[in-house]
Amino acid sequence: MVLMDYIDKGGIIVYILIALNAIGFTIILWKFFTLPRKNAMIERIKSKTDLNSKSTIFSQIEYEVKKLESGLTLIKNIATIAPLLGLLGTVFGVYKSFEAITKSGLGDPTIFSNGIAIALITTIAGLIVAIPHHIAYNHFISMLDAIELKAKKEIVGS
Repeated sequence: MVLMDYIDKGGIIVYILIALNAIGFTIILWKFFTLPRKNAMIERIKSKTDLNSKSTIFSQIEYEVKKLESGLTLIKNIATIAPLLGLLGTVFGVYKSFEAITKSGLGDPTIFSNGIAIALITTIAGLIVAIPHHIAYNHFISMLDAIELKAKKEIVGS
């Protein structure tokens, strides 16, 4: 079976997961290119703040880190929602299987195989979307923590 056949068989839930995946990976790529510019952020803070006032420095660091966090909530939400959508597809597929059994009896096992296929495809799709988004979110949070610590060390320590 071709990939498009699996996608079509998974139905609307798989199409929603594909859309979420495209949105999430766009943000992930954007973050991979913007987060490594931590030195520019540190220089921006040094130029904007009075280096004698620690409270001003810390608030400016927090402000700059908050700006860098934009988009990460969406990545986290996609990582959280994707397996739930997969589970929804699983429940829907199993329901379709029982519905097919109810209509035609248990004689032929191929009658309910379509529902089981939907269940498995949506579960797989949900996990395929969730896992890389979860990894990316944790990676970016770790990077932001490191950036914040480096900014505090370089600016306050200088």
